[in-house]
Amino acid sequence: MATRRALLSRLAARAFDQRTTAAIASGLAASNNVLIQRSSRSFSTAPQVDPPAAAVVNKTATTDSAASSEQANRLGDAIKRPRVSDVLIKEVLKAKHTTRWVEPVIPHDATVRDAIVTCISQNVSGMMVVDRTDTMKRQQKCVGLLTSRDLLRIMAASIKDGTPSEEILNQSVIHQMTPINQVIYGRPDETIGMCRALMAKLGIKCLPILVDGRVEGIITAKDMSEFYYDPKDLGGKKNYLTDVSERVGLSENTSMAEPPIFVRQHLASKHDPLFINVGTAEYPHPFKSHDGVGANRRDFGPDDLATDPSLSEDAHFVSTAELLDESGTKMQKMLYMGVADGVGSWREYGVDPRDFSRVLMGECQNILREASSECIATGGKSCSMISPAELLARSYKRTKEANVIGSSTACVGVFDSVHHQLHFSNIGDSGIIVLRHIDSDVASALQRNRTTPRTERKSDLRIAFISQQQLKSFNHPFQMGWTGEEIADKNSSFKQASDSCTSSVHILRGDIIIMATDGLFDNVDIDDITSVALKWELDNKFIDSGGIDTRRKRWESGSSMTDISAQAIPKLAEMLCQKARENSLDNTVDSPFALLAKENDIMWSGGMPDDCTVVAMHVVGKPANDDV
Repeated sequence: MATRRALLSRLAARAFDQRTTAAIASGLAASNNVLIQRSSRSFSTAPQVDPPAAAVVNKTATTDSAASSEQANRLGDAIKRPRVSDVLIKEVLKAKHTTRWVEPVIPHDATVRDAIVTCISQNVSGMMVVDRTDTMKRQQKCVGLLTSRDLLRIMAASIKDGTPSEEILNQSVIHQMTPINQVIYGRPDETIGMCRALMAKLGIKCLPILVDGRVEGIITAKDMSEFYYDPKDLGGKKNYLTDVSERVGLSENTSMAEPPIFVRQHLASKHDPLFINVGTAEYPHPFKSHDGVGANRRDFGPDDLATDPSLSEDAHFVSTAELLDESGTKMQKMLYMGVADGVGSWREYGVDPRDFSRVLMGECQNILREASSECIATGGKSCSMISPAELLARSYKRTKEANVIGSSTACVGVFDSVHHQLHFSNIGDSGIIVLRHIDSDVASALQRNRTTPRTERKSDLRIAFISQQQLKSFNHPFQMGWTGEEIADKNSSFKQASDSCTSSVHILRGDIIIMATDGLFDNVDIDDITSVALKWELDNKFIDSGGIDTRRKRWESGSSMTDISAQAIPKLAEMLCQKARENSLDNTVDSPFALLAKENDIMWSGGMPDDCTVVAMHVVGKPANDDV
């Protein structure tokens, strides 16, 4: 008994923080006097002091032992509370509305000025844009979502274009909001962890919560972070002295720290332009012929699989245009690339699925050629950089004007060699991935390889970026299309270039960029794509057993191997297409398509035979030649 009391006394003297919780729990369990449930985290910078309820102590203990037991009780009660990530989002919403009720709405006829005032005065980060014209029903029909980030984007774009401030502030919010059919929403029975993951993946800061067709409120990251704090934990003199007072104010001598060594090495070459060597490959559906597409090898007929690229419903382009850079002051060569996947079901209506995708990509190339010629002819007075979304929009307009019936997914990108940026717009299930050698010594926790021991790793080549795909449902991507007349249905799978997923990626020397149609991604796992790219690097000696340190030394000595890269990069595109075909014909191993099909209650095994187009790019420090 004395031993157990002594143990409790020692434990009571310890600080109740994250680092000692596990040791306390272990010691108390060994004493057989206290049962404490384990927890993965504490919820306050100060110890929780809720009423004791978790400990059962011997009634014959001394006064000192009782005090120690009470403190242990408080710890037990605190760590009984569920993980924040497991809490249902409806509880967060209820707590938010209980603490402070604000209706996060703004009328559809309001201006940007009104929206800014509402954000500040109501202290909200997002607002549902509502239509109140139907007063008879006394309903506020939601037509879109507007966030504080949207307002900053509007201001930045307008200032950059030289728009007068009054004109900016008087713009209608209905033209700047996210349309209701594109708003990402959460459900009340989803957890904080699920909602946080969704917001992180899509890069959104406000999540409307939908209940029976009604928006019950908007949840932000701040709401989820503050959920487990009582008002007494956030305010008051004690909390200010404990948590805030020593952290207020920076001295006059405060300065920014120097970047880490690996960052400084990159910044040293930041102003040096980067270049891209490009290789393309295109495989048709393996069972395709001039007479149609076979459902399987037996229906196909010929002994040899299809290899003629002209049979493919995919299309692509790679083009260089000389235009003004983003600053509008210097002429710069821009490398554009794009892929499109024609929708095969048009064949059932007597329409060749190849027509739309080919015209769409061909017009992209024509527009760039015309813009470049005009820019050179006028000395840069009447041209500017064409964004991927704008290029898609102009190409789509020409395709419609030519009355080309059909539809396709589309992904178009442009590489800015001076600022090392890859800008792209994507509609549907084509996409872009960026592969990069990331040294584990400097990698973030999320990028670090924690599954394979360092001594067993063949490489630190990782996925640095994967573009977001857009699907209406499984195997039903959004697409650009034309039926001969405009479609008024807002729920149609046809989308405009303005609806595309548009983003930018910072590119480093040595990166490998893969742009491809779904024929690759449906059949080859992302990790297998990485393995193929690594094999290509090793075969061509861009990387050896010395890894990125050897490569860095080679670069510093002036050896870029640019010409070898230019000659070899088409082989990488070919290897990926070949891998996709092999997997598509393998019925013994489930492809990414088959795995996703089963998750959606669709029985599918093996691969997914399809057209496959790959645009492979290798980022180098010197140009191999002036032509693409």
